[in-house]
Amino acid sequence: MTSERIGIGQLWLLILLWLSGGVVAAQSRVLDHNAIGWYTYNGDHKISKNWAIHTEYQWRRIELIRTWQQSLARLGLVRSLSDRVKAGVGYTYFTTFPYGKYPQADAGVPYSEHRIHEDIQFKSSYGTLDLTQRFRLEQRWLATLSEQNPRQVADWEFQNRIRYQIAGELPLSGPTIDDGEFYLNFFDEVFIGFGQNVGQNIFNQNRLSGGLGYQFGDNLQIELNYLNQVVQHADLDQTTGKPVFEINNGFRLNLVYNIDFTKE
Repeated sequence: MTSERIGIGQLWLLILLWLSGGVVAAQSRVLDHNAIGWYTYNGDHKISKNWAIHTEYQWRRIELIRTWQQSLARLGLVRSLSDRVKAGVGYTYFTTFPYGKYPQADAGVPYSEHRIHEDIQFKSSYGTLDLTQRFRLEQRWLATLSEQNPRQVADWEFQNRIRYQIAGELPLSGPTIDDGEFYLNFFDEVFIGFGQNVGQNIFNQNRLSGGLGYQFGDNLQIELNYLNQVVQHADLDQTTGKPVFEINNGFRLNLVYNIDFTKE
């Protein structure tokens, strides 16, 4: 089973490399470059032997920290099916602000999005390298703003999206990551839209990240990564009629804090 899952992951990586190469090389696309800084928190809080509550917040900024890009708040439920397999569901409240040369937000004001997701994760080890693969389905409701009053929602547009992520951790001291030690970490995630209302961005985006982490304890880690984000807009550029792609580069500062409520 493990070899089959890795094979699927390798296939997805080949697809995203082909897509990303086309994004950068094509001359028929409008490119929008931004410097980003993402400040994030993640926590899985154990409430029983096999169940945990997932909490997450992402404070995404443009010009590294100066102005808003997006705000993400997520709450979920995770079930451990085995030592190496987890399944989860969750809800996300998401806000996108006007940013860049080709802002997606209408009329210069932010717009909201509600999401529900279902995912499954598979863990595997290769020597000292720990890999995690995650498949996630998302149901999205994106706000359509009123023409008379852009700060009011006129309707909600429904979209589907699938995401595949492969992530890894590699200890720098010894065979495992222990308290008071640094480690390397990385991930790549591709987003594909499907179904009705997808628009131009069937290839929705790709994120590539890698950097250094430090483990304070079993329940507390901090990570500083380089982050590359390629995003395709749903709408064409109004002036040229060409697809718009964001090429966003910067860093991601991530705090991981897990609480075990089953301990006395």
